Amino acid sequence: MPEISEHLVRVLLREQHPDLADLPVREVAGGWGNQMWRLGDDLAVRMQRMDTSGDPQLKERRWLPRLAGRLPLPVPAPVRNGTPSERFPKMWTVMTWVHGTPLDHTTITRGDHAADTLAAFLTALHVEAPAEAPGASDFGTHPRDSGDGFEHFLNAVDLEAFGFAADDIRAVWDDAAATPQWPGPRVWVHGDLHPANVVVADGTLAGVVDFGALFAGDPAWDLGAAWLLLPDGGAARFFDRYPRVDGATFRRARGLAAMKCLFLMLMGQNGDRGRPGGKPHWGPAGRTALARVLKGV
Repeated sequence: MPEISEHLVRVLLREQHPDLADLPVREVAGGWGNQMWRLGDDLAVRMQRMDTSGDPQLKERRWLPRLAGRLPLPVPAPVRNGTPSERFPKMWTVMTWVHGTPLDHTTITRGDHAADTLAAFLTALHVEAPAEAPGASDFGTHPRDSGDGFEHFLNAVDLEAFGFAADDIRAVWDDAAATPQWPGPRVWVHGDLHPANVVVADGTLAGVVDFGALFAGDPAWDLGAAWLLLPDGGAARFFDRYPRVDGATFRRARGLAAMKCLFLMLMGQNGDRGRPGGKPHWGPAGRTALARVLKGV
């Protein structure tokens, strides 16, 4: 597997999309499943890296053009398809660039506006999906079916160092696992909303990126973002403005948010161990979000 470099990106563009090959190319720090390169001011090249399959990019290519037009925030849209080759045997796609700063590198200062914006975005996204929409995979399962992953994160994170009690977190998870399945229609779900997958401008949410986990199913997987993304007090405002959430869905959302917080904390611990997506500053984001989760709304 060749090293993904500026030279490789430019060579691939010259071979497959030569009209784009002379645009400035610069690496975007971060990414895990994919590595991003800015292409000019308004495009990006999304290169498959840790993902073991090209399916996430194929999913984005197929569905994002259908979703983007009715969403109230900018999202990436595929512009050109890259074909795997001997030079680079994995998937790559030229996408539109969503302007703003990833939330894991900044803060939201207009909390009420951000809560309203997130509620409007998820209200527009969470509509019934067609029968051929992708179903749940690792993302989208009921909490009772994700217990092994939760326990792995819970046991791997140094909770005592930050004043968290494992029993308090497990109680939130067990409450989520005891709920019934989502009874409604399969709705579109982003599936992986956390601070690295949204961007901020002017102190509020300005875009949503990385739809590789997109699926049709239980919206609780996205509703946990109220705790993960919004500052203190934001979750209460969010749930006041999002269409009414039944108690079971709220409990699943809270449990799934707790698991995502543990994931962020673990990646913060491992951020200096060579994981391309792991970063030390994910730990503080996970810890502050977990404190909000444990408070409830």
